[in-house]
Amino acid sequence: MKAFTDFVIGSSRTLYVVAGVALNAMVFLTGADVVLRYLNRPITGTYELVGLLGAVVIGFSIPQTSRLKAHVLMDFLTSRLAPRVQGVLYRLTRALGIILFLIITWNVLVLGGRYRTLGEATLVLQVPLYPVAYGIAVSCFIECLVLFIDLVTADHEKKGEA
Repeated sequence: MKAFTDFVIGSSRTLYVVAGVALNAMVFLTGADVVLRYLNRPITGTYELVGLLGAVVIGFSIPQTSRLKAHVLMDFLTSRLAPRVQGVLYRLTRALGIILFLIITWNVLVLGGRYRTLGEATLVLQVPLYPVAYGIAVSCFIECLVLFIDLVTADHEKKGEA
């Protein structure tokens, strides 16, 4: 299990680093375009690249954000429930999250396949769309693994407390 957990942690971190690089590229590209637009030399395709990079930033940061529990938590209702009920709800939401992200993974893989088959690309720069779709599918699958580890660890911790 440790090798599996290490793989998931490493994959999450790698995707997170790629998301960070994409975010920095978005900032640099947008800033450069603003300055160059002021000088009547705008960067061609900035809107397209920022859109693709935005998809990478959002999609690739999901597993690490989930792993670090850095997302917004709305627990004002569940925090008042009995600990046993909280544990059941915690496991249930992780299981539902796994199912949801498996569905998303499958659908984005299908979408990426369509993009590749049809040769879908951005309008101006003709950047193919399918690599971004496949990357997001991989990221969503890694999210499934993160949630699975979280689910197994939560079960293990609950057994240790009993």
